[in-house]
Amino acid sequence: MYGQNREDVTIGAEVEVVLKQDQRTGILTRGIVAEILTSSGYHPHGIKVRLEDGQVGRGQNIVSPTN
Repeated sequence: MYGQNREDVTIGAEVEVVLKQDQRTGILTRGIVAEILTSSGYHPHGIKVRLEDGQVGRGQNIVSPTN
């Protein structure tokens, strides 16, 4: 599942995100969503989220919808 639709991304979901510093390389970071930062319902580059460890990135894949 992709992370472009806000309705698909939920707090507590395990996701893969691209951090700002990794946008050129496309390296994915896996974590648990602590906060959803994008207010619009859709974003072509992925919904911006804050992970539980404090990192911020744009959702690329939803690994598991909720824990």
